[in-house]
Amino acid sequence: GRALLVLLLSATVSLLGGLIFGYELGIISGALLQLQTDFQLSCFKQEVVVSAVLIGALLASLAGGILIDRHGRRRAILVSNLVLLVGSLILTLARSFTVLVIGRMTVGFAISVSSMACCIYVSEMVAAHQRGLLVSLYEAGITVGILLSYALNYIFADVDEGWRYMFGLAIAPTAMQFLSILFLPVNPVKLSSWDSDCQKGLIPLQDTESRAAAKREPYQEKNYSFLDLFRSRDNMRRRTLVGLGLVLFQQFTGQPNVLGYASKIFHSVGFQSNSSAILASVGLGAIKVVATLVAMALADKAGRRVLLMAGCVVMAISVTTIGLSSLTAPLAMARDCKAATGPNASHGLSQHPLTPLLPQAAVSPIPPASGAVRSQAGPGFAATRSLTKVFASTQSKEVVPNSSLTQKRDLVGESGKGTLGSTDPPLGAAPWAQHTVLNWITLLSMMAFVSAFSVGFGPMTWLVLSEIYPAGIRGRAFAFCNSFNWAANLLISLSFLDLIDAIGFSWMFLLYGLMGVMAVIFIYIFVPETKGQSLEEIDQQFSRKR
Repeated sequence: GRALLVLLLSATVSLLGGLIFGYELGIISGALLQLQTDFQLSCFKQEVVVSAVLIGALLASLAGGILIDRHGRRRAILVSNLVLLVGSLILTLARSFTVLVIGRMTVGFAISVSSMACCIYVSEMVAAHQRGLLVSLYEAGITVGILLSYALNYIFADVDEGWRYMFGLAIAPTAMQFLSILFLPVNPVKLSSWDSDCQKGLIPLQDTESRAAAKREPYQEKNYSFLDLFRSRDNMRRRTLVGLGLVLFQQFTGQPNVLGYASKIFHSVGFQSNSSAILASVGLGAIKVVATLVAMALADKAGRRVLLMAGCVVMAISVTTIGLSSLTAPLAMARDCKAATGPNASHGLSQHPLTPLLPQAAVSPIPPASGAVRSQAGPGFAATRSLTKVFASTQSKEVVPNSSLTQKRDLVGESGKGTLGSTDPPLGAAPWAQHTVLNWITLLSMMAFVSAFSVGFGPMTWLVLSEIYPAGIRGRAFAFCNSFNWAANLLISLSFLDLIDAIGFSWMFLLYGLMGVMAVIFIYIFVPETKGQSLEEIDQQFSRKR
């Protein structure tokens, strides 16, 4: 009975942790439209509000590892819950721009610590044959959280100061997670002994001799310093290579940027009205949820390695298809950002249905025609614009298309405020309007890409990271890889627009396809299968094999 209770509470903690992360990612898309009018935010200030979460999360990924290792996983989650409650209250009661930014940074810090601690805590808490399912539940929580934020954006879109409710409602799942974890033990409880775990008929990676040797050696927890991550002791260098390789390939296969084109692709296929755009983006969210559920079901059966490789293959084929079809039927890249007052003014939000949650400049490529405006805005603006985008796709978390506020956005755009506007050509005149079949192929490729990411890199990267390091340094190692994840995101976002200008949209996507192929080779050579093995067994396997 107690084992079942621990299992259910671990599942609840994992799911709620993901749900809060996804919710905080998605909710800003709706809140921003109201904040813009309530606080008279310039476009630069809007980007600061969005990217404040990134700054908080970066700080957390540098400091959070020490907190997780020194004070324990459970305490780290409890602290992150309290910080998140404070952040949500600050946002709900905010009366000025500065307070908003402080609130967003606080929330960013909390969700980043929570994301690391949840994955590690749950992986240590449950038996080997359930670990894949329960850690992947975190990723499922994220996709559900994003869908929930869409729904609440839609509900509160026309409510006066609705953004206060949007931010405030994060308190409910946070309080639930806090209460759930109070009933869980401080130290991991092995629900079934290691021996019986190993004899469940699950396929081990090692041969029987090394398995027998592992059973003879009593498992001793060792102490590590941070620098041990780069030493040959216990083969830590290879583990660090596996961890960094996974988080970097997760970003360099183009995931943060592919969805930046969602609005363009949906437009080109003919989703013109607001309601169909909402439906399309909710559909994309639903595809992610289903794909993540598939990953959860298969993580402990097919194994991490198989799902990672299969996901990479499908992602590589999908982005290559998008690249090749856009060579024939180029997507219309209208300037997304219109100057608010003069040529040097900051960019405004665009009027596309299904724009991603950020000021659109942050996510969608700007064609060479707008290079002048971009260079006038200065490097500071370019960096902030990119920071904004980075936030949206941190970790495995996707750039969230803004579904529900299109209608309101259009109303604001028409009311003569001068901040919103779009210079899209009419659909009939667009060069891609004639290529209906290719447009549908592009759309289906994007859906395949989203599904493949949600089956492979999305959940599996964090699952493998929570398994391959020894307990004594697991928190710091996870945080170290996580900080590279954010940094890679930043790098991709900063270079993306310039690369598009330099080599063009199609070649950019073909480059992502090539990175996908390289990722498959990397996983095949370096990433071991860890399904069905206890954390101690994985550790000993890594320690012995060069």
